[in-house]
Amino acid sequence: MNEQHNPWQRLSERKVYDNPWIQVTEYDVINPSGGKGIYGKVHFKNLGIGIIPLDKDLNTYLVGQYRFTLDQYSWEIPEGGCPIGTDPLETAKRELLEETGLIAGQWTHLFDMHLTNSVANEFGKVYLARDLEQRTATPEETEQLSVKKISFEEAYQLVENGTITDSLSMAGIYKIKLMMIDGRIS
Repeated sequence: MNEQHNPWQRLSERKVYDNPWIQVTEYDVINPSGGKGIYGKVHFKNLGIGIIPLDKDLNTYLVGQYRFTLDQYSWEIPEGGCPIGTDPLETAKRELLEETGLIAGQWTHLFDMHLTNSVANEFGKVYLARDLEQRTATPEETEQLSVKKISFEEAYQLVENGTITDSLSMAGIYKIKLMMIDGRIS
């Protein structure tokens, strides 16, 4: 792919918001067409981690929770935040156990992705978890979660029909479906 130079000029910047999870910076810029303006950037202090647990019968687990930012209930793959500088795989293992009560004997890193690159630097990693064993879920006190075990095909249909709209979940489920189609998962 052809790499391009940065056509944006930053004239100044100021931090306009900061909390333990995000920081918002506003920049005075000259845009690629030469006009002056502002650009806001949300800096995430954690990586987004998603896990697709898949058992020997090709069932998976979804986590349901009310998402404050969307003002609606959302079904998703197990997910969590990984502080920058810590091990993403260890975070994935912890989140899978906390949210679903599952531990996995086999882990595969599937892909990395930018989640909202027009306004944020949010970055995510998605893992496949196999060889599953059920333990006890221990969600964080701020989480009210529902967990359901369904066939992977049903999860795929929930993406296709628009029930699942979370980006890590959609990308992960589509990736697993492609791996099933080309025989890498059976």
